[in-house]
Amino acid sequence: MKKGILTAAAVCLTGIFAGCTSMPDGIQPVQNFEKEKYLGTWYEIARFDFVFERNLDNTSAEYSVTADGNIGVINRGYNYKKQQWAEAHGKAKFRGSETTGELKVSFFGPFYAPYIIMALDSDYKYALVTGRSRNYLWILSRERSIPDEVLNEYLEKARSAGYDIRRLIRVKQDGYK
Repeated sequence: MKKGILTAAAVCLTGIFAGCTSMPDGIQPVQNFEKEKYLGTWYEIARFDFVFERNLDNTSAEYSVTADGNIGVINRGYNYKKQQWAEAHGKAKFRGSETTGELKVSFFGPFYAPYIIMALDSDYKYALVTGRSRNYLWILSRERSIPDEVLNEYLEKARSAGYDIRRLIRVKQDGYK
């Protein structure tokens, strides 16, 4: 009986998550993407809050090439309510060409979620990233801060693409350790 319930749950979850690697209508990933330039550490400047990052400040993501040629992901953040660091390890794969900023990321075994880079400066210092719907949005920087003109440009791009930028929370990046 338990095995049957677990199998049914797995089938349902597979069905639910199968569509999770799509992207929001009208969103286009960046082209001429260079994986090597994107590797390294990125700091969250702003994000839409969601369960996996709730109560986290000083959040960052580190990307590296894995032995199999995919991308390793380490997300970190300081949970200010629990007063402890949280860390999650995952992997990312390109959905198609490696020159298109459209990946899928997994932190939970076979389940993947989209990671779409919708804006990226030519020096790979700032990025605007979305997920499977307009309920996911991140503004990232190589530094713990971002120039106001870049932030305003990315906010306008997000607003023009249909995101409710009033939902963005600024991420505290004070380097607390």
